[in-house]
Amino acid sequence: MTKAGEREVVTVERVNGGAGFIMKEVLIGAEELGEHCKMFSKVTLPPHCELGYHEHHGETETYYILTGTGMYDDNGKAVSAEAGDVFFCKDGDGHGLKNTGEEDLSFVALILKK
Repeated sequence: MTKAGEREVVTVERVNGGAGFIMKEVLIGAEELGEHCKMFSKVTLPPHCELGYHEHHGETETYYILTGTGMYDDNGKAVSAEAGDVFFCKDGDGHGLKNTGEEDLSFVALILKK
C-alpha cells in the first residue's frame, strides 16, 4: 500500500528525447510489481513538455489519461488525447505523448512484460 502525498515524485529531463521534463510518481515499488509488471506509475507532463517517441519490445504499455489534453503518437499517427482516454502500445510498436494544453497532463502508465 502507498498513500497519496507519501510517494516520491522524480523529475526526469528529456525522456526519450522529448522536450522539457516529466514528473514520475511510482505507485507501487519493484518488490510489489511481481514478475510480469515492469512499471505502474503516475506520470505528469507540464504544458509543452513531452515523453518522446519510443518502442516496446517484449512488453506492452498502457496510458490512462487522468487530466489535461495532448497529442498521442501512435506509431507515427497523431491522435488527440484527453481525460478518460486509454492508449495501448502493443509489443513491437512505438508511441509518445505531448502536452499541448495549458494545464498539466497526467496519466497512469502500466508496463507489462511478456
